[in-house]
Amino acid sequence: MQEMIDRLRSEALAAIHAADGEPALEAVRVAVLGRKGSLTGLLRGLKDLEGDAKRDAGAALNALKDELTAALDARLLAFSGARPVTAHAYDLTLPGRAPAPLGSRHPLLTVLEGICDIFYGMGFSRDDGPEVELDYYNFTALNFPDDHPARDIQDTFYFNEKVLLRTQTSPVQVRMMEQREPPLACIFPGRVYRNENADASHSSEFFQIEGLVVDRAVSMADLKDTVDTFVRNFFGAEAPTRFRPHYFPFTEPSVEVDMQCVACGGSGCGVCKQTGWLEIMGAGMVHPNVFRAAGYPDDRYTGFAFGMGIDRIAMLKYGISDIRLLYENDLRFLNQFRGVQ
Repeated sequence: MQEMIDRLRSEALAAIHAADGEPALEAVRVAVLGRKGSLTGLLRGLKDLEGDAKRDAGAALNALKDELTAALDARLLAFSGARPVTAHAYDLTLPGRAPAPLGSRHPLLTVLEGICDIFYGMGFSRDDGPEVELDYYNFTALNFPDDHPARDIQDTFYFNEKVLLRTQTSPVQVRMMEQREPPLACIFPGRVYRNENADASHSSEFFQIEGLVVDRAVSMADLKDTVDTFVRNFFGAEAPTRFRPHYFPFTEPSVEVDMQCVACGGSGCGVCKQTGWLEIMGAGMVHPNVFRAAGYPDDRYTGFAFGMGIDRIAMLKYGISDIRLLYENDLRFLNQFRGVQ
């Protein structure tokens, strides 16, 4: 067998070097490596060998196949005038011809991390919860009555009667209170979903950040001081706030927090609808029923909660007029925020 292999090697290499063009070279390839080629015939003959003879012949034939394939490829490159690629064909240490384009942080991420940094400085920790949520945590444990309009299928994406896409980050409040004992000071940023038609100020998915503080003798004054500290640090020292009475099922008393319009400084303009104020968040003292759902004795602890849309905060900070711009991935829009803090 070895004599046959050696003879085939010498004859095949001689034929490859003698080929005077691509057609002749292809004829050699078919004669040696084709289905009825000489090397293919020897490979098929391995079945007649046994033991070490079969193993040694198989290794030698496979090595010959690789050698002849490389010789055929080299000869074909010579006919085409191409230079074979070697380890020294290119200097990979040379710098690129132009700087590679780099991405930048999305404005929503910049705003989110900026908000979190302020609350970190006030001693808050950061947690999160599932986006696919149980109806119990999204509504029942937050003191929503069974007939509350927010439970309607027109407002909420339901998987079934018990599972839905969360409509707010508030469910994480109850989950955290079930797992931990006071004192608590936590923020919960995340994506939320509502069954709404998209327009300049609404989207079916957006980002919120929720805050929760629970301890003994926590008061509305603590809430106001926390909110004022955030607004001053994020929007600037000259950014007064006001609290207006409101209703939320999971807080009592409840308030909406307004900030003096950043566009007109409170004098009234189209941005603030001539009121001089812009709503930035909802807040209030945690309702006793929420404490009960989480297993807290409502006569021992008090706390406050607040929630705001990160998208809305970003629109106020950067003067963005349409929330849809934040989700369309238009580079002409996003490149405006390259390097913006």
